[in-house]
Amino acid sequence: MRELLLVFIGGGLGSSIRFAVSAYWKHLSLHPRYAGTVFPWPTFIVNILGCLLIGLFYQYSERWGMSYQTRLMLTTGLCGGFTTFSTFSYESISLLNGGYYVTFLLYVILSLVLGFAAAALPLFIGRV
Repeated sequence: MRELLLVFIGGGLGSSIRFAVSAYWKHLSLHPRYAGTVFPWPTFIVNILGCLLIGLFYQYSERWGMSYQTRLMLTTGLCGGFTTFSTFSYESISLLNGGYYVTFLLYVILSLVLGFAAAALPLFIGRV
């Protein structure tokens, strides 16, 4: 039961941070420099950052003396709430439906490649 509560707390925090990133991006999009951008930057940013964070938490949890419960709260909770595969999927389909084929390809390919690279980066750094 304690683990469920920790995941709930981490997930709420992660979702709130994701919402704040999106709200901040909407605020930025009012600026002429960012207006009219089709690329879904907020989701892209949180997903890549979330991949890096989950890699860090798993790679260094033992070195940092992190308990199983803390790691669960940070990985399943925080990272799970922060990142969003469903929004990524929906935005990808929306780009296709809007005829933004190049943006769709860039979004999907960059999300996958950079997401894997960000999650793997702590593993490689930990071996050095």
